[in-house]
Amino acid sequence: MSTTLAAGTASSQRRIAFATIIGTTIEWYDFFIYATSASLVFAQLFFEPAGKSIALLLSFATVGISFLFRPLGAFLAGHFGDALGRRVMLVITLILMGAATTLIGILPTYSQIGIAAPILLLLLRILQGLSAGGEWGGAALMAVEHAPAGRRGRAGSWPQLGVPLGFLLASGMTALMTGVISPGDAFLQWGWRVPFLVSVVLIVVGFLIRRSVSESPVFAEIAKRGKQTRAPIVALFKNHWRLVILAALVFVGNSTLGYMTTGGFLNNYAITEQGLDRTVVLVAAAVAAGVWFFSTLIAGYLADIIGRKNTFLVGFAVQAAVVFPIFWLVDHGGVPGLYAALILISIGLGLTYGPLATWYAELFPASIRFSGVSITYALGAVFGGAFAPMIAQMLLGATGSTVAISSYLLLATLLGAIGALCLRDRPGIPLGPDHEVEQTAGGSVFAPRHAAPELAATR
Repeated sequence: MSTTLAAGTASSQRRIAFATIIGTTIEWYDFFIYATSASLVFAQLFFEPAGKSIALLLSFATVGISFLFRPLGAFLAGHFGDALGRRVMLVITLILMGAATTLIGILPTYSQIGIAAPILLLLLRILQGLSAGGEWGGAALMAVEHAPAGRRGRAGSWPQLGVPLGFLLASGMTALMTGVISPGDAFLQWGWRVPFLVSVVLIVVGFLIRRSVSESPVFAEIAKRGKQTRAPIVALFKNHWRLVILAALVFVGNSTLGYMTTGGFLNNYAITEQGLDRTVVLVAAAVAAGVWFFSTLIAGYLADIIGRKNTFLVGFAVQAAVVFPIFWLVDHGGVPGLYAALILISIGLGLTYGPLATWYAELFPASIRFSGVSITYALGAVFGGAFAPMIAQMLLGATGSTVAISSYLLLATLLGAIGALCLRDRPGIPLGPDHEVEQTAGGSVFAPRHAAPELAATR
């Protein structure tokens, strides 16, 4: 894609931003409403015969197990996204996520259909995992590939904004149900279902919006020239496996800490271990999601000013500084301490999430980019956030202390920083199919900055 072509899309930036943010918000609302409910109701309604402690572990495990299927979703979406286009995969993944979420809202509980209830719940969560694995890459590329080179950092933050917005919406909706519409036992009886059923309306809105945007100009040019890669995943792992590992480590550093909140562990800890009111905790999580939104937005601008790598390193430094104080604040600070802990987490998360889409897009060649960003993101989620709530719960049970949890979070943060240090910043690199030689070379410190032309042949 030429520079002229990229600059020619500037007039559509607002429409692309709106469509990307709204669609991603809806997708992640669906994903997070499950994680929020896992810590509040699923242990009682679907896993209660296992006993209170084991039921909670099983409930958190279903959150993590779905992540194991995110790479499969990424593989499928990456393959067809590189072959058929970014937009079509965005529509398919949105519909899949919405259908699974709505079905959870009408699912009978263990007391009604026995062991079939948790099995069906897990199957629907797996469908959510498949959708989440495929959705992010398409949204990221639609935003970044439409943007002029000098504004890719802020454009790449648009799909990232949908994640805190989705979490805010999920936390806010659940808080509304627990505190106003169906307090007490009514929430366990029927109120928890409403946030899932609302997904029907959201999916219709998201579908109409995503259908309205044009295809990524990079893919349009690839398709016009017939340059689609026949086996993008094979090419990715044959030529870029080191890059995949390093970039996945970056997201491990972010998602492990992130799923302390979005995965429900810290919410449940504040409620069960510190005795805080359920609705108060959910409102605090929603406020923190707002902070996460703004820190993510700021990080996108910073990525265009000081670079993707530097923004990440600042964010990881913030994360490393807060992983021990956050539990002290929750343990000793009451409700103000909970707010302070969640806000501190959210600042670091935004700084290590806002530039992610842009950096990933600039690392991989055009013909395998959808596969590259989707699979890397999914692997980072699996080895980072997937089982973070369950691991944290196990560490708490084994040691009776949060020190082990904070040490675990610090290790993940350091791994993310190592991954960031090993990658190169490539702001302004052309993203179109005419520049695959340049795109193939120099993504990490272990690769030469310049490649022979034959190395760019990724088919």
